[in-house]
Amino acid sequence: MKIIVLGAGVVGTTTAYYLARAGHQVDVIDRQPAAGMETSFANAGQVSPGYSAPWAGPGIPLKAMKWMLMTHRPLVIRPLLDPFMWRWMALMLRNCSEAAYQVNKSRMVRLAEYARDCLRALREETGIAYDARQRGTLQLFRTQKQLDHVPEDTRVLDAGGVAYEVLDRAGCIAAEPALARSAGKFLGGLRLPGDETGDAHQFTQRLAAIAAGMGVVFHYGATIERLLAEGGRVSGVQAGGIAHTADRVVVAMGSFSRRLLAPLGIDLPVYPVKGYSLTVPIADPAGAPVSTVMDETYKVAITRLGERMRIGGTAELAGFSAVLSEPRRATLAFSAHDLFPDGCDLAKAQFWTGLRPMTPDGTPLIGATPIEGLFLNTGHGTLGWTMSCGSGRLLADLISGRAPDIAYEDFAIGRYARLV
Repeated sequence: MKIIVLGAGVVGTTTAYYLARAGHQVDVIDRQPAAGMETSFANAGQVSPGYSAPWAGPGIPLKAMKWMLMTHRPLVIRPLLDPFMWRWMALMLRNCSEAAYQVNKSRMVRLAEYARDCLRALREETGIAYDARQRGTLQLFRTQKQLDHVPEDTRVLDAGGVAYEVLDRAGCIAAEPALARSAGKFLGGLRLPGDETGDAHQFTQRLAAIAAGMGVVFHYGATIERLLAEGGRVSGVQAGGIAHTADRVVVAMGSFSRRLLAPLGIDLPVYPVKGYSLTVPIADPAGAPVSTVMDETYKVAITRLGERMRIGGTAELAGFSAVLSEPRRATLAFSAHDLFPDGCDLAKAQFWTGLRPMTPDGTPLIGATPIEGLFLNTGHGTLGWTMSCGSGRLLADLISGRAPDIAYEDFAIGRYARLV
C-alpha cells in the first residue's frame, strides 16, 4: 500500500520505519527542514516505561494549586480565551480518581514496556547509535510524604511485572554516586532498572536516514494544509500546494494534529503542554548522573547524554506559545545545581522549549479513526520518546492487517467517542 505519514518527529519516523519494514511504500511529510526538529529536538532524554504515568491522578487538583504557588513551579497555567483549553482541563480532572489513574497508568505501562522491547530489537537490527545508556532511572524523593506514596505506584508496577527497587539515601548514592555531594537534599528514591536514556533527536535523524535507505521518501519544508477526503474516506493530503495521494494516511503531528483533523469532524482531545529543557556540557564527569535522576519535588529530569547533561521538565498550559520563560529556566537550573552542584557548567546551557501533545487521560491515541483510511499516532504527552517504537510497530501491524503483540483497543480514539 501507499501510505503517507504526516510528521517527522520521533513518533512519525518510527511509524514510517515499521511501515517500510512491513513492505509498504511510505512518504513522510513535515514542515521542518529535517527529522526530529520540534518536540523531539531536546526532550529530557528518558526512555522510561516504569515512570509512565498520567498527570491526572488522585490528589492532583490540590497538588496543582500547591505547585503553582511554589517559587520553582512544576506547573504553570496561563488562562486563555480558548474553550478547548478549559474543556480539556475538565476532562483531565475527570481522570483524577484512583480508579481512572490505575486504568490509565496500567495501559501506559503496557505500551511503554512493549516500546522499550521494540527499541532494543531495533537497536540490535540496525546498530543505531544515539548516546544511549541502559542504566535505569532514579526517582528521587526529598520528603517523607513522597516516600509514603510509593506503594501507590509500585502496585501498578507489580501488576505489570515491572522491576523496581525502593532505596534509602545510601541506596540512591550507590546507584548515582554523584548524589553523595548533595546527600542532605533527599531521603530516598524509587529506581527503575529497566529504563534507558538517549538523545531522541539523534535517534530520529539517524532512523530517518535508515528509513530513507529502505525506500521511504521524506518531503521536508512542506506545510501540511489539509487532508483530502470525500465520501467518508481519506485519499491523501495537500502540502505545500501539492496534492499527495495515498491508500492510507497517518497523522503523527503531535500537538498540531487537532487542527488538521477538525475540518473532518474529528474532535481530537490533544492539548499542547509546554515543556522546557537545558542542554549543558558536563564539567565534572564524577559529579554528573550516570543515567536519569527525576527530582520528584520539581518534576525535573536530569539525564546524562554522552558528554552533556539534559535537564528537562515543567508543564505549562499556554496554548501554542513558543516563548522561552526565564522563571522556567531558573527552575531547571536550580534543580540541577541543587542535586549535582559540580556536574555541569550552567553558564553554557542551551535553553529550549517544545509542545508536548497530551490527552486528558495521558494515554496516546493510536489506531483507526471514523474516516476510512485515516489513522492516528499522537497524544503521547511527555512520553513520545519512551513510547515511539512501540507505537510505530503497533500501528504498522494494524495497518498491515497483522495481530499486534499487545492489547491495543483502549488506545483508540473511540474511548472519547465525540465528533465535532
